[in-house]
Amino acid sequence: MLVFPNSKINLGLHVTEKRNDGFHNIETVFYPVDWCDALEILEATGQKAFTLSQSGLVIDGDLENNLLFKAWQLLSNDYKIPPINVHLHKNIPMGAGLGGGSADAAFFMKALNQKFELEISDSDLATLVSVLGSDCAFFINNRPLLALEKGNVFSDIQVDLKSYFIALVYPNLHSNTKDAYAGLVPKKPIHNLKRIIENENLKNWKELLVNDFEESIFKKYPTVKLLKENLYARGALYASMSGSGSAVFGIFENEPVLNLDPSFKYCLQKPAANIL
Repeated sequence: MLVFPNSKINLGLHVTEKRNDGFHNIETVFYPVDWCDALEILEATGQKAFTLSQSGLVIDGDLENNLLFKAWQLLSNDYKIPPINVHLHKNIPMGAGLGGGSADAAFFMKALNQKFELEISDSDLATLVSVLGSDCAFFINNRPLLALEKGNVFSDIQVDLKSYFIALVYPNLHSNTKDAYAGLVPKKPIHNLKRIIENENLKNWKELLVNDFEESIFKKYPTVKLLKENLYARGALYASMSGSGSAVFGIFENEPVLNLDPSFKYCLQKPAANIL
């Protein structure tokens, strides 16, 4: 079985308060985009219950800390899964705020559920995978959603960007979530995010939508700030850093021509290729 975990962008991101458990409550809109990894699952004939091979971007760390291995452990604790060989071709940059690792875990669980007829509901899959990360459950639904609390409590929102070009740029900088929170003071947002997304003309988002992480990341990585400014200079109706960075996206009415540093990674989602 071959699946293609996609990434996401954040339309606005407010960090509203620090929680008693040490996490933060946020308010954001997750929107799926088609910068994808490739994940293959094959039944194995060897003695090992789980093997993982990788290509593409290099993922450091031991197998035991890999989200795919952890997702397999979660399911194999309660369900009978034959031995499998898993191959991940990593294409979504890490430390980019695009949710690639979370997408891999969620798509992996969905694929195992389908391949081995485990008959787990989407609701139960979302509960299981949320143990691995706050935004993992989003990729079970994989449609635009308003996310609250730790980013794991969802409600529907009406937003459709299928008629626009979405340019995603990763400036080859790994952004650490800890860095993004450094110096950030949680606060209630001035504007209602859901109202802006559903009712305001997209051309007004530039003045109304805020990603609270930009302030700290722009200070640490001025390149990210310059990248956002470049997207506006090239005609973006709206541009923002995604999540805690460092990828930046721009929404365009017409296909953009961008003058980018050749070391940057880039993906252009065209209207005809929209995944929704």
